[in-house]
Amino acid sequence: MSFLRKQNDEPRIDMTPMVDVVFLLLIFFMISTTFVESPGISIKLPEASSQTIDREPKEIKIYLSREGDIHYHNQKISLDDYRNLLAEHQSEVKQTTVLLLADQESKHGKVVTLMDLARDAGFTKLAIATEQRK
Repeated sequence: MSFLRKQNDEPRIDMTPMVDVVFLLLIFFMISTTFVESPGISIKLPEASSQTIDREPKEIKIYLSREGDIHYHNQKISLDDYRNLLAEHQSEVKQTTVLLLADQESKHGKVVTLMDLARDAGFTKLAIATEQRK
């Protein structure tokens, strides 16, 4: 009597647990990663119920802190630096929006000064960032 011999298959590695682990890692990093637009600068924008505007492709984002410090690209700048920055973008005046992100506790006079300097430099598209009222 002869018995049928079972053919030995080559051993296989089950990939399902590895895919599960990679997927869980991906979810963990997506959830734990925060996208901070202005790290190091604490700005609480005022709330408004007005409509939103279409954003221009070119923007100059200027941050004004509660203490009255002006920041551009995470660097503290002075009013003279701000004037020089606006002068550097003089050739793009028509296509560029100056977006002012001022803390709600910042002084009104400083906000007006920054807007006046932009207007004097020839920028006609000025915007003040706010948060949507809930």
